[in-house]
Order: sequence, then C-alpha cells, then structure tokens
Amino acid sequence: MSEVKKVVLAYSGGLDTSVILKWLQDTYQCEVVTFTADLGQGEELEPARQKALQFGIKPENIFIDDLREAFVRDFVFPMFRANTIYEGEYLLGTSIARPLIAKRQIEIARLTGADTVSHGATGKGNDQVRFELGYYALMPGVKVIAPWREWDLLSREKLLAYAEKNGIPIERKHREGGSPYSMDANLLHISYEGRHLENPAAEAEESMWRWTVSPEQAPDAAEYLDLEFACGDLVALNGQKLKAHELLAKLNELGGKHGIGRLDLVENRYVGMKSRGCYETPGGAILLRAHRAIESITLDREVAHLKDDLMARYASIIYNGYWWSPERQALQTLIDQTQQTVNGWVRVKLYKGNVIVVARDSQTDSLFDSTIATFEDDQGAYNQKDANGFIRLNALRMRIAANARTRHGK
Repeated sequence: MSEVKKVVLAYSGGLDTSVILKWLQDTYQCEVVTFTADLGQGEELEPARQKALQFGIKPENIFIDDLREAFVRDFVFPMFRANTIYEGEYLLGTSIARPLIAKRQIEIARLTGADTVSHGATGKGNDQVRFELGYYALMPGVKVIAPWREWDLLSREKLLAYAEKNGIPIERKHREGGSPYSMDANLLHISYEGRHLENPAAEAEESMWRWTVSPEQAPDAAEYLDLEFACGDLVALNGQKLKAHELLAKLNELGGKHGIGRLDLVENRYVGMKSRGCYETPGGAILLRAHRAIESITLDREVAHLKDDLMARYASIIYNGYWWSPERQALQTLIDQTQQTVNGWVRVKLYKGNVIVVARDSQTDSLFDSTIATFEDDQGAYNQKDANGFIRLNALRMRIAANARTRHGK
C-alpha cells in the first residue's frame, strides 16, 4: 500500500461516502479533504459539512461548491450541440457530470497540496472509469484510491455494521432497508438502478418516478413553449433570458408536468455487462427536439449529415469517460464551428409525454427558401428539367450492373 499524505474525497455525506471517509482515515492514516458538488440534485448539501466536521475534517478542508451553471454551460450545452444520444435513446445525464466532478476534484487537490483523490464508484460500474480517466488526464501523477476495489465491505450489511462500529450516523431509511433503487440526480436527469429493476422483464413501478407524472396523468391541455437559440445554445425561454442552469431547470419543471422524458433502457456498460436503468430527462428531451428543429433550417445538408455520422462516436466518447481526450476536443471544435449559424427560435407543444415541434424560424441564418421549395408556381426559380441528368447519372452504375446480370443470365 503506497503512502498517502492527503486525499481529496468526492463526498456526498451519505452512508457510502461517510464509510469511505472513516475507512480512509483508518486504513491510510492520512489527512482527508472532502468535496461536495452541487449539480442541481435537489438535496440540501449543508449537512455534508456538519458530517465532515464530526469526522474531524478541518473547516478549511471542506469544499461544497455550486457548480450548476458550469455544469450546464460548459458540459451539458456543448454535448447537446452534437444532439448526443447513446445507443439510440440515452441522453447521458450521469456520464456528462463526471468530467466536471473530476476537474474540480483535481483543482482542489492542487489547491490543498493533496497527492491523492478518491471516489465512491463501485468496481462494476462505468463511473470508476469516467472519474479516473479524468483524474489522470488532468493530473497525470495523481494517486487514486477506489475503496470498492480494495475493501471487503461489499454488501449493505457489512457497510451498516462498519458504520455502527465506528459511530457513523445511519439514517432511518438505511436501517429500514433503504431506497429500493440506486439513484443519481443532477440538473440534466435522475437515474434509477438496482433491486426491482434488475429484472428486465418487470415493469418499473409508477411510484418510482420523481420528476415526471405519467403521460396518462398529464394535463389534458397542451402547453406551448418558445425556445431561442444563439450559436446552438438555448438562451431564452418564452422571451425570458436566463442563466443556462435556470433555463434547464425551467424545462425540467415544464417537461415533468407533461410526462416528458421517461426512459427504460438496458445499456451496454463499459465494463462489459448489460445493465438496466430508468431515467427522467424532461428538460433534455425538450432541448434535444428543439435544437434539431433549429438546425433543420440553419445547417447545410451535408454538414447536418456529417454531424449525425459523428454523433454516435461522440456519444461513445462521453459515455466511456473520454471527455478530456484529444479526440473529444477535436470533435468539439468541429461541432462548435457548425453551430455559428444555429440561431433562431423554435416553438414546441408539450402534450402527454410528447414534444411536438410546431414552428421554427431564423431571421439571419435560415437556408429555407420558400421561392424554391413552393409547390406553387416558382416563377422559374427552379428548373425541374435539371433532374433528368442528375437521376440518369446516379442510376448509371445500377443500370450497368443490371445489364451485366441480364447478359450472364443471372
């Protein structure tokens, strides 16, 4: 076991990370710095400070940072410029939060002179990869402690016994069996895994969902939203300019009200297993639909198709933890360049789980030319006879192949 002088722990204040904090102190006899990130998970974070103090953590070694604006502005919005979806459905709400947490953890390590960082991700999941790839990309010589890969506290019963023995406060919900799900929340989504959901043949319980009503219980009247975009990013909602995190929070509220953004997915984890998760991403679902709508009138056809070709690769890069890699940065540069003309507004209708685009326009960058696209008399703007040669040239290779098959009796 290598010597550890000071470690920065990603600390939520919950049972798992509280056990980890005490375990680090006992096992490594090291000074611990706690870092708690506010990513909009909707929980009171100040109790994490009080719990850290109870463990003897110095006040100057307790960091509770509001990262909501940085999260949406510098991570969520850049990802949505690419219309990013993993495996056809997943909006990557957990994946996109990890590089920011890793970044701030390393900043705190440098600030406090720590030589080590630690996280509470298990050895079965993707997050261990995402955190640690971020650590090494930003601080190549840092030491990493992943307790779930070292200790023998591999069951809930062992964690509770360790907590009881060491005087770690155990909330009533843990004593009574805890939540039936493993959950992760931030401003983009809330996820549910484990227990009842480990049977992919079992429908998720309606009582599980926290952010959205069921489509059946959504209002009978549709609601219209106007979203304004500048350089591919949402800048205003219904004419009101807000900060990035405020816009996403508002979309979450409105989308949840109308039953938008639920997903039940069996995904392919980076570590090789299939895993079922349920997700609520109401604001993200609205944002994705609206962004594609404004791109439909402002992006060149081949640029739009190129973006679609690259999106799956970009999604895998983020899912697999390579946010800080040179390939993600190179792709981001290309994607951001395409967004310079993605300016305008989109009107969507929210109704019982659906986001329906009903109008879109750009005063400065629209490529839609009604004088050419019209089904009425275009006054010579488009010569329909031009299609003759185009079609014959594109059919030439297929005509040659068909003639060859005929000659050879195939």
